[in-house]
Amino acid sequence: MTETLVSFSLIAVYSAMAIYALAFILFTVDLARRAAPEPVAIDAPIAIDAPAAEKTSDASVKASRAMRAAMALTVIGFASHVASIVLRGVAAGYAPWSNMFGFALTATALIIGVFLLVQFWLDIRFLGVYAVGFALVFLGVGTVNFYVDVVPLPPALQSIWLVIHVFVAILGTAFFSLGAGLSLAQLFQSRRELRGKGPRFLATLPSSERLENSAYRVILIGFVFWTFTLIAGAVWAERAWGRYWGWDTKEVWTFIIWTLYAGYIHARATRGWRGSRSAYLAIIGFAAVLFNFTIVNLFFKGLHTYSGLK
Repeated sequence: MTETLVSFSLIAVYSAMAIYALAFILFTVDLARRAAPEPVAIDAPIAIDAPAAEKTSDASVKASRAMRAAMALTVIGFASHVASIVLRGVAAGYAPWSNMFGFALTATALIIGVFLLVQFWLDIRFLGVYAVGFALVFLGVGTVNFYVDVVPLPPALQSIWLVIHVFVAILGTAFFSLGAGLSLAQLFQSRRELRGKGPRFLATLPSSERLENSAYRVILIGFVFWTFTLIAGAVWAERAWGRYWGWDTKEVWTFIIWTLYAGYIHARATRGWRGSRSAYLAIIGFAAVLFNFTIVNLFFKGLHTYSGLK
């Protein structure tokens, strides 16, 4: 029964990857259409604090067929992706994010999930190429390089904190990912605004200021989740190893990431770090998250090394 569920889980993973690939292609087609000499008007992204009149005007503009199809495929791929996580969890008998493969599997699903969820408040469909493309590559790398069979859970991970602590960390990672994408778009848009020229598709995106404000809001949510991750990790460490903090490599990097984003929020709020400087800091923060997941897990030894790889 376990092997059957694991097989179905893998089928769902590969199905999600195939669907994401199609969605990525259609998002790219839409992006190319925007870059045409006379682009057809599409939905302009709506900021959370945009005036009601502006929202009504933006909402009246139709999205392209490629964009609508890409979003529909993203939803279908996300459903298959979630099914793969559920099937693997049922097969294992515990939360399926106890190793690098499980973390990558769940993190990529939440990146897509957050991308879709944020659409209810902020139209960021223009980030589809980034969100779906990143999730597709990361999921592919995780499946090919980090895959491990379902095995019994190590004693230190046999705790409710595995569900709470790690899942919230993955949520924070998903929001940081989206914030990095918005910050990248901000940098490109800012350069276009300064030089008065650039790729035509940038003219269809929000202003650099609106992109920056959106990134700040998204990262702020991620920071709340990461703060809880840091605190919950200390509580779990005390129960598992008898101390709240032990300068383990993973603990140190989790704190470094927290410090980077705390600096980003503080500098932007009190020091006037606006524009490119805040965008670069947001991207550096997400780079630290990726470093923590890959390099730290693969090449550093410590109590938090649960890659599952031999």
